[in-house]
Amino acid sequence: VQLQASGGGVVQAGDSLRLSCAASGRSFSRYGMAWVRQAPGKEREFVASITWNNNRIDYADSVKGRFTISRDNAKNTVYLQMNSLKPEDTAIYYCAADAVFSRRSDLKYDYWGQGTQVTVSS
Repeated sequence: VQLQASGGGVVQAGDSLRLSCAASGRSFSRYGMAWVRQAPGKEREFVASITWNNNRIDYADSVKGRFTISRDNAKNTVYLQMNSLKPEDTAIYYCAADAVFSRRSDLKYDYWGQGTQVTVSS
């Protein structure tokens, strides 16, 4: 599975962005998907995840109520709608896929996209 993230940009606090992650390769619809971010000087952190059948969705506490993860298996794409953005959301956002889990506490996903930069100014 190859993943291509897009949709990042520079926005002001309070604005919205929608990230997309397009997957190529077979069996995308059977993979759990996640968004993980890495801020400058910090370790990667889990943001959100979704199972292959939308049966379970998880969010980091820091984004609950502001971010929404979704997927369209017909389009082999997963999305992250980000509302009410804050400067602390500034990071490179990566999409990731796993054949077994959607949320992985160890972040050891099977596949990773290249990342898209999100910068939120105050």
